[in-house]
Amino acid sequence: MGNAQDKPPGSGGGGGRPDQATAGSGTRNRGGGGAEKPQAQRASGKGVANGSQRGNSPAGGQEERGSPAVDTSYLDAPAGALPPHLGRLKNAGNRLFKHGQFADALQKYTQAIDGCAEAGIDSPEDLCILYSNRAACFLKDGNSAECIQDCTKALELQPYSLKPLLRRAMAYESLERYKKAYVDYKTVLQMDTGVQSAQDSVHRITKMLIEQDGPQWRENLPEIPAVPLSVQLQHRDKPISAEVAQARAARAVAEEARLKDARFTLLKREGNDLVKKGHFQEALEKYNECLTLKPDECSLYTNRSICHLKLNRFAEAKQDCDSALQMEPANKKAFYRRALAHKGLKDYLLASSDLQEVLQLDPNVREAEQELEVVTGLLRQSLMDSTAHTPRV
Repeated sequence: MGNAQDKPPGSGGGGGRPDQATAGSGTRNRGGGGAEKPQAQRASGKGVANGSQRGNSPAGGQEERGSPAVDTSYLDAPAGALPPHLGRLKNAGNRLFKHGQFADALQKYTQAIDGCAEAGIDSPEDLCILYSNRAACFLKDGNSAECIQDCTKALELQPYSLKPLLRRAMAYESLERYKKAYVDYKTVLQMDTGVQSAQDSVHRITKMLIEQDGPQWRENLPEIPAVPLSVQLQHRDKPISAEVAQARAARAVAEEARLKDARFTLLKREGNDLVKKGHFQEALEKYNECLTLKPDECSLYTNRSICHLKLNRFAEAKQDCDSALQMEPANKKAFYRRALAHKGLKDYLLASSDLQEVLQLDPNVREAEQELEVVTGLLRQSLMDSTAHTPRV
């Protein structure tokens, strides 16, 4: 049995082999009810499937008469300690499950389970897998009661087996037996904290139980078994599949991005609040932190330029506005604040040019119009002063 694939309850559809990936809790019912438990002898008859007459293959599978030969080599794959004829039934069930044929897969697993009883085979690990796989079929078919029974049998054979626990938890949850579901999910997480579906379900069920039983909801829970340390270490040391590793890595990246966005939003809000209160140095530090998270955020440069202007750091303010205009060449705020920086640096000609840019972008910016009048007066005065101090020849 491989690692459980992290799928939430209710995720129907096909999937990998049930002894390699846990099945989601399907809600699809066949023929107006739960999946009927088939008998082993049904495989011996002939039937019609998709309009084609079929007969039994030596492997216990089915092959169409007159159709091209089908590769059945997968049936001979190793199947634990099961004898060949039962191993082929298990492998056939895995193949059917993978292709979404849950009722047919269920039949194969049932034949294998009955075959073990008839042959007197007592292999707890193999029987646990068969019951767990059949439980996955019941779960996919919306037959939660049968799923719970098979998972319980599997756990009697192999206590603290992760997949039967997870599938039983999903089945309990689908039946709204939330206390039992909670206990099984928490037991799963003792063995593998990385099962995301169990984590999500625990959070979801906790809210339901608080609403249902109030602050003392824990007192009404069945006892949560303590998973032995040896079992926990066994699951931690078990190599995970590439698919599970990839899913975990993707979740880690998504979580890191979420935390980064949350941190950025908080810092920017704090910076904006400090500007409103006139605490410009503290606000500038908040914007600096923001820029370490998102250095390409244009608004941070225009916001930080305000702080520099208020602190009379005109060269720094100009530099921030230059950076903003490289990102957004038509940014009115950047042109306006750079004009104020040029004014502080007494470069009235460039200040006038930036203010005219603002008014070309939006003639209704009253502040730019008023500032242009002031800057024009300062430019005229500076030119007069320059002329007055020029020696006559």
